[in-house]
Amino acid sequence: MKYCTKCGKELFDEAVICPGCGCSCENQVASAEEDKKSFAWAFLGFLVPVAGLILYLIWRDKTPLKAKSCGKGALVSVIVSIIFSIAFTALSAFVFMFADDPVFEEAYQYEMYDDMYL
Repeated sequence: MKYCTKCGKELFDEAVICPGCGCSCENQVASAEEDKKSFAWAFLGFLVPVAGLILYLIWRDKTPLKAKSCGKGALVSVIVSIIFSIAFTALSAFVFMFADDPVFEEAYQYEMYDDMYL
């Protein structure tokens, strides 16, 4: 079997046009041995999103399945980073919202008192 270099769809060996995207596939297909989905490339894209994006852009025409693995890893990494940033901001806002609470003020006064006489 071979795969379309534009969309990554699996093609019959005799295919001239890709049924997925309609592009000509005569000399532009990667073999199944060269182009496989890989968790390792997705993990690399997750750890280093810039590298995943660069590899996606380089490989998207020659080996689309491998390129999609890198791109998905980079995309997941960016989404996880955004979620953690939002959660950290919300947690910080929640803590500062209760900073005027008398319990916090009393604890702060004791800390100042200890610092003055130590």
